[in-house]
Amino acid sequence: MTPDPAAPRAAPPPGLWRRLACFTYEGVLLFGVVMVTGLLYAIITRQNHALVGQHGLQAVIFVVLGAYFVWFWTRSGQTLAMQTWQIRLLRRDGRPVGARQAALRYLLAWMWFLPALAWLGVTGLKGTGPVLATVTAGVLTYAALARLHPRRQYLHDTLCGTELVFWPAPGKR
Repeated sequence: MTPDPAAPRAAPPPGLWRRLACFTYEGVLLFGVVMVTGLLYAIITRQNHALVGQHGLQAVIFVVLGAYFVWFWTRSGQTLAMQTWQIRLLRRDGRPVGARQAALRYLLAWMWFLPALAWLGVTGLKGTGPVLATVTAGVLTYAALARLHPRRQYLHDTLCGTELVFWPAPGKR
């Protein structure tokens, strides 16, 4: 496949607010994916209590979310939320993302959360308020770091050779 010289360099990176709105909408959509996964896991394993099989459920959800992202990123470069917010994932040279690169991006994208979760582990903070505040601060800090990149890309995109670009619907390009 020959790279399109007009993409992604001709396509600007999406603005930070657009990306954060997409991130939030993605979370809303994934809530349903996680709930269905949890229900199926509970039925298949005959889980009678939420804490029984908790680590197995977490592993299954991790794999299902990975499959969701890898499938969408390799098919169209866009998840459902990315389509709504007109954001597309491409390689730096403008070609579509392959499965290996999409899987690497999924794994590296956990950098959104890992520093905040590590901080919670070190400090021992508990409760909805402190956890929510810490994770929100971590996510916003990670997102703001994209402002330091010349093409306004996230660290995980830089590390795996991908870019997010603003990608309007075909009639609006």
